[in-house]
Amino acid sequence: MVNIQSLDPTASPLDYYGWELRRQREAHGLKQGQLGEIIFCTGSLIGQIETTKKVPTRDFSERVDAALGTDGLFSRLIGLVLRSQLPTWFQPYAEMEAKAAYISTYQAQVVYGLLQTEEYARAVLATGTPDDLEGLVTARMEHQRILEREQPPLVWVVLDEAVLHRPIGGVGVMRRQLAHLLALTGHRWLQVQVLPNKVGEHASLAGSFNLLRFADDPDVIYTEDVISGHMTADSGTIKDAALRYARVQAAAFSVEDSAELIARLMEDRYGDRSQPEEHPMA
Repeated sequence: MVNIQSLDPTASPLDYYGWELRRQREAHGLKQGQLGEIIFCTGSLIGQIETTKKVPTRDFSERVDAALGTDGLFSRLIGLVLRSQLPTWFQPYAEMEAKAAYISTYQAQVVYGLLQTEEYARAVLATGTPDDLEGLVTARMEHQRILEREQPPLVWVVLDEAVLHRPIGGVGVMRRQLAHLLALTGHRWLQVQVLPNKVGEHASLAGSFNLLRFADDPDVIYTEDVISGHMTADSGTIKDAALRYARVQAAAFSVEDSAELIARLMEDRYGDRSQPEEHPMA
């Protein structure tokens, strides 16, 4: 076990959170188990968070603030902590995405990250065999909070139909993911279209990409490969990406027809509750 006193609070947001949690707890004369009883968790969990062995959640942070009267300190810290858990190469893009006024994305392999359910995200992220899967999942769910703002970005998503047929996480996970997509399409700031398989060749056969627009900053295009992400504001690249996106969007089903397809697949492909909810055999 790492000694909490050896933590350098300037080393990372997670180190600072753990250091500050212990400092505040001890200032209130509480042992780990006593604080755990107050906020309905184990003293062991408190210790793991104080020693950076476990990444805290937003719910945990809010309960700590209420118990210790810390005026929202940990609730403010948690956003920074969870962003720091994202892959280093993804963090700059995540910050840009959080500031965007308009997001348009074409996704060829998986559901767009901001629209993923927790269990679907866990299955997707597990394919990269990360050291801290739960930390990554928690960070992804935290990042989705940008859609809960009073004025969220306008989001236009085009999903390749193959995304809907790929049973990531198993039948039950996919059914709930498609139900989540249908629920989200009721929001006026979000539109989802499906690019049908029958289209064949199209303008983005090269793969997925995100186009971000801002109120006062240049547009940004973002792509990923198997190793890392790439972001650029090059005007020529932006122009080409915008044209490609317009063509993909024009070839896709309408928002209404896309919702009908998602609903049909949810029942026809993932509606049999008797099927095992496990990953398909390779």
